[in-house]
Amino acid sequence: MAEIFVCPQSDMKDGDRMIVRTEAGRELGVFFHEGAYYSYSNYCVHAGGPACEGILIPRVLDLVDENRRQVGQDFGKEMHFVCPWHGYEYDLKTGECVGNRKLKLKRYEVVTRDGGIYVIV
Repeated sequence: MAEIFVCPQSDMKDGDRMIVRTEAGRELGVFFHEGAYYSYSNYCVHAGGPACEGILIPRVLDLVDENRRQVGQDFGKEMHFVCPWHGYEYDLKTGECVGNRKLKLKRYEVVTRDGGIYVIV
């Protein structure tokens, strides 16, 4: 297994992400959210788009009344990132596609050491 240096820890603030490239030319997205690091393949399961480069948004919850009519929306605590090509959403903590949880991005381990952030590939 190899390690890829991402950046110094001081360069990533909460809510930040970076895209890094492996020696083999693969792209990985590295996220920092609420004190934790996450890394996934930057290739969308749908059409190979840049999955990790779209917006970060909390899960949107539809609010329905007793007659099953939508009466509004709210945000959940689960954070998603959205592929900018066709809108496929992924759970930030798991890499699962929220439209079909059987589909997921390849996940990579992130470690911090000596003030740096590294991804294990």
